[in-house]
Amino acid sequence: MGDSNQHPKKPVQEVDAIIEERDESADGGDSLPPIRIEDVLPLDMVIYPLGGRPFFPGMLTPIQVEGSPYYETIRQALESSGKMFGIVLSQAEDGREVFNPDKLYRIGTVTRILEAAISEDARQIKLLAEGISRFEIAEVLQAGPPIIVRVAHHATSHPADTADGLRPYTMAVINALKEILKYDSMYQEQLKLFLSRHNFSEPDRLADFVASITDATRGELQDILETFSIRERMEKVLVLLKKELEMVKLQDKIAKQVEEGISEHQRHFFLREQLKEIQKELGITKDDRTADLDRFRERMEKLTLTEEAQKRIQEELDKLAILEPNSSEYGVTRNYVDWLTMLPWGVYSTDKLEIEPARKVLNDDHDGLDDVKERILEFLAVGKLKGEIGGSIILLVGPPGVGKTSIGRSVARAIGREFYRFSVGGMRDEAEIKGHRRTYVGAMPGKFVQAIRYTKVSNPIIMLDEVDKIGNSYHGDPASALLEVLDPEQNVEFLDHYLDVRFNLSKVLFICTANQMDTIPRPLLDRMEVIRLSGYITEEKLQIAQNHLVPKQLDKNGIKKGGLRFSKEALRVIIEGYAREAGVRRLEQKIGAVSRKVAVKILEGGKLPIYVGRDQVEKYLGKPDFRDEKPMKGVGIVTGLAWTAMGGATLDVEAVKMGNDKNSLTLTGHLGDVMKESARIAYSYLLANAALFKLDSTILNGSIHLHVPEGATPKDGPSAGITMATALFSLASNMIVARRLAMTGEITLTGQVLPVGGIREKMIAARRVGIRELILPDANSKDYEEVPDYIRSGFTVHFVKRYPDVIKIAFDLP
Repeated sequence: MGDSNQHPKKPVQEVDAIIEERDESADGGDSLPPIRIEDVLPLDMVIYPLGGRPFFPGMLTPIQVEGSPYYETIRQALESSGKMFGIVLSQAEDGREVFNPDKLYRIGTVTRILEAAISEDARQIKLLAEGISRFEIAEVLQAGPPIIVRVAHHATSHPADTADGLRPYTMAVINALKEILKYDSMYQEQLKLFLSRHNFSEPDRLADFVASITDATRGELQDILETFSIRERMEKVLVLLKKELEMVKLQDKIAKQVEEGISEHQRHFFLREQLKEIQKELGITKDDRTADLDRFRERMEKLTLTEEAQKRIQEELDKLAILEPNSSEYGVTRNYVDWLTMLPWGVYSTDKLEIEPARKVLNDDHDGLDDVKERILEFLAVGKLKGEIGGSIILLVGPPGVGKTSIGRSVARAIGREFYRFSVGGMRDEAEIKGHRRTYVGAMPGKFVQAIRYTKVSNPIIMLDEVDKIGNSYHGDPASALLEVLDPEQNVEFLDHYLDVRFNLSKVLFICTANQMDTIPRPLLDRMEVIRLSGYITEEKLQIAQNHLVPKQLDKNGIKKGGLRFSKEALRVIIEGYAREAGVRRLEQKIGAVSRKVAVKILEGGKLPIYVGRDQVEKYLGKPDFRDEKPMKGVGIVTGLAWTAMGGATLDVEAVKMGNDKNSLTLTGHLGDVMKESARIAYSYLLANAALFKLDSTILNGSIHLHVPEGATPKDGPSAGITMATALFSLASNMIVARRLAMTGEITLTGQVLPVGGIREKMIAARRVGIRELILPDANSKDYEEVPDYIRSGFTVHFVKRYPDVIKIAFDLP
């Protein structure tokens, strides 16, 4: 504003008129001082506020305004002398505050309207405007809109802005522009437009132009506009140019990387296509369809195909030869032929049927289960004599965790066959067994064909786990579908729905596992050779833990061999206090729990080896899950033996008299229908023979409550018949069972004692609680003889045919 005070303003005139006046004076010979642009610009101007980027002197820009208040602003500018107005950047974030004078920056650009087209009806103006020079708002005359201000014009030159001083800056800006133009041709058009009106000898215009074409922020650009010294302005512009140059270099690098990636991909594509054509011309390679056909024919040469399979594959190959590789039917046919040619037609592994190596494998893999191992060796011996063991179905039945699946793997290792296992538990779709028909999208063969392809031989061992839990639904009955697979008379021509070609499964050895046989369909069960795994006694579990479970858990938990040692007593405490089930799965979990706690101890600085003795078990595992089972004694209390899917168990049957209601028998303990019938049979038998046994008929004729703990555990079966009869006998006779013994057997209304199942499991349960005297049905003597000697050792067993024999033994009667 100091500059404007030194040069008083003349009345507002157009620049062109002033220049013309000066020219006429010059012709008259008068010597006049040079014209300064700031002397001929208006002092009062209407303001056009901008919301984006600032507008610089020397720039040309088209402007279109429509409606208030912009229309009134430009209209007033058009009516002003010289058609000039000011463009100022607004700081307002909200477009509605753009016309607020308080939001305007103080420095703006004097702008002259070069052309204008007005549409009065639409209240629209299109104009071309040119930036003239910088100005500073000195005073707001009208807050508007439109806004009218009084301005102060600044000199276009500065004392420090000499030509020699500015030349290095000009050259630096020009060189930077040249560098940018190498990377981004977008700036060329803008530079051409600038050079059409100016040249590089105008450093102030060059600085403003360069600033306007950069991607600098509005704040940085406004700072350039507010810098009046050309030298300082050039310095700031050079910084912006440096940033712009780095940006365009980075953009160019990214673009080249993308282009190189695309070009490389396209180059490889064209080269591959050319290579294919060259190879085809030279006969080196073939197209995809020919390659598929040759591959399938090569496979066929190595297989011993049946006539049916040979014919079907050839038909499909002929179809494949005329199909388009891109068609959907080609893919379906190709997959079908792929399955047919991947099956091991006529490929068999050689069985190792030597007894001693097989016995060694079974003994290495399993402790205990001697009777099961003998049955398996007998099975192998028969196969040795026959020359083959195909076409057999073995069913391993036993509680969870006794090693059914691992025995199947051991059999496969012993005879040198490939092994494939899958579970049929919960299977409800027949297609899982016999495959889907090829008309369905995503159709696949059944599990058995998949097993044959996976093992690559036609005589693997296939294990069907959880065969007792197979289901059925509206999709079909998988159990019935298994009949064809497992029947040696039918599986020689097994027909999978997907293959639709018969395949010989008669050489496959099937091993099935189940927890119980009750839920296995009878026709399926008839086709199986049953081998029972009854569970382990404490000594067997101890050997298994020492030889298998402890080393396995040490390796699983990252503890070095010998880093954790269990004493025999510690393992015995874990077995009897925490893992009493028939199998060893729970035992393995408990050993794993100790191993994990020891692993923490090792990381905390514990010294190896860490020893776990009897007294440390509770520290690692907490209080025992099981307490010592002590059979109850008293009138009306008798210990029985039961079998469950988890193994054997002992039951204390209790009977009490409640009142004198005639012939009332209450049964509790979550009993099944069969067990309830056994209780009523026992009650009816004693009531009918009360005189014979000299019982108090008033007790039997009264109200009796019979309970079988534990109440939350479901119980069923006839084997507790003599136990419940003896409890009622004890109540009616007021006698206590003479010795610590347990019994099992079914009773009839005539007093016959019938055989029951699960003798081995029941003997193991009795041994677990310390009972060594048993009463068993006479018909079970054969089952007792089959129990291994180490389980029978120490037992006194009484075999009975009729119920009177039971009470003589139980109560020491003559």
